[in-house]
Amino acid sequence: MQFRTQTPVFKSNSCIEYDSKIVSLGSCFAVNIAEQLAYFKFQSSVNPFGILFHPLAILGIIQRALKQNYFTEADLFFNNELWHCFEVHSEMSHPNKEDLLQSLNEKLLQIQQQITEATHLILTYGTSWVYRHKASQKIVANCHKVSQSNFDKELLSTIQIQEAIQETLEAVQSVNPNINVIMTISPVRHLKDGFVENQVSKAHLISAVYSIINATSGNVNYFPSYEIQMDDLRDYRFYADDFLHPNTSAIAYIWERFVAAWVSEKAIPIMQEVQQIQKGLQHRPFHPDSESHLYFLKQLHHKIAVLQKEHPSIQF
Repeated sequence: MQFRTQTPVFKSNSCIEYDSKIVSLGSCFAVNIAEQLAYFKFQSSVNPFGILFHPLAILGIIQRALKQNYFTEADLFFNNELWHCFEVHSEMSHPNKEDLLQSLNEKLLQIQQQITEATHLILTYGTSWVYRHKASQKIVANCHKVSQSNFDKELLSTIQIQEAIQETLEAVQSVNPNINVIMTISPVRHLKDGFVENQVSKAHLISAVYSIINATSGNVNYFPSYEIQMDDLRDYRFYADDFLHPNTSAIAYIWERFVAAWVSEKAIPIMQEVQQIQKGLQHRPFHPDSESHLYFLKQLHHKIAVLQKEHPSIQF
């Protein structure tokens, strides 16, 4: 008997190899996938400017980077003993204005190079809800705990999201026409917006992405992270203690489905070797100076050397 459904995924014609270069941008679920890519030692980077939740925030950073529109002092503000920028996450904030400005512009150069050289770009959209700064009338990426009285909350329409995604694709493809774009919707629940409001938000994202995928030919694809969490894993035991974020079991399951769709068959044996080495590196012996453990380390370092000779990009 079959007791549940399974969201289908299909093998891509442009799979990720160990010589692929992957950039992941977007919500905190983008970090979950990127952490798995990093664990298995693929060449990947994630969110140089921190988590970006909505399509306009992702578009803004990509356009800045590719147009070399560098940040200036006018883009910064001081609040709660730190300098901030409304276009990036709070993890970038800094007590020194000059240091923040230098870091922001260095990361612009970094992401410009990464997108130009990437074989795959993963875009993870988290929400359709945005905050518009009243004084500047600009939609921000992060409010940085500035009083909510300074913002108007808005819901992006499906059309607005479609336009933002289309502009994002055009910007990326203008510098890297062969890049493979993988779009996905974050399964993280934004219940602070409200139960109904969260569903409306996800619906707008799904509808916009669906329209883009159907209207675009070539290297633009969709991976159903949200659908896998909602359908395959429709139980609270697959959520963290906050009941909002997928837990480690859910992330591992979605990662398995991602591998099935997007990682080449040639890369699977290499992933298995990497995992064996990772487990060996994490091993903590009771007697680190024992002859048996020293022999274990010698064998482990030999495995690493052999693997790195075949795949120089892999570093432990």
